[in-house]
Amino acid sequence: MSRIKIEKKIVKYRVQKPEAEKSVAKDAREAKVRKDGGGKVVWMHEKLERPEVLIGSTYKIKTPVSDHAMYLTINDIVLNEGTEHEHRRPFEIFINSKNLDHFQWIVALTRIISAVFRKGGNVAFLVEELKAVFDPRGGYWQPGGKFMPSIVAEIGYVIERHLQAIGIMQKPGMDESQRALIAEKKKQWEEQHKQLDALAQSSYPDGAQLCAKCNTAAVVMMDGCMTCLSCGDSKCG
Repeated sequence: MSRIKIEKKIVKYRVQKPEAEKSVAKDAREAKVRKDGGGKVVWMHEKLERPEVLIGSTYKIKTPVSDHAMYLTINDIVLNEGTEHEHRRPFEIFINSKNLDHFQWIVALTRIISAVFRKGGNVAFLVEELKAVFDPRGGYWQPGGKFMPSIVAEIGYVIERHLQAIGIMQKPGMDESQRALIAEKKKQWEEQHKQLDALAQSSYPDGAQLCAKCNTAAVVMMDGCMTCLSCGDSKCG
């Protein structure tokens, strides 16, 4: 058997003892937990085990395109419970419905979203991705005049509402002066134009156009400018 002589020194080779492996693993776990300026944990370790009990909220989604409602449950985990850094994070999601036509994509969607939740980090990007899904057969109108481009988009809106409720996302809104102005203009418009379409069940004037910002049929001509009575978006700035 021939022997090979190694002329160069072997580098980047290290024997690690079990105690050192535990230390490195601990440092890696601690590196996964990072905090923002307010002291809230914004990163979770992907190896975080599921507790026996989780706090959850269930939302009902009833669409005109299906005879059966969908029930969306989001369970949250409380990190650093009982400390000043206590923070609530989404951990898993379940969607249940009697309608089995969507069973496959519902199961796939819940598994992917739950995996993203458990991975940690900023999960708010899921909201925009889901809301951007459009049904090729067309969307539908919710009671009140809000347009939904697809069932998946409505799931995105529900997740957005949940993230706002637990403090991960901020609720979009207007200041007091804007709300007062919109309320005054809306009242003036309603006094001049009566709602003729009782089936629409909308709190906004008949004939209002769809707002590109909030997807609500609430855009009217006001003071010579197209203005949304729902979110206050205006073409005039």
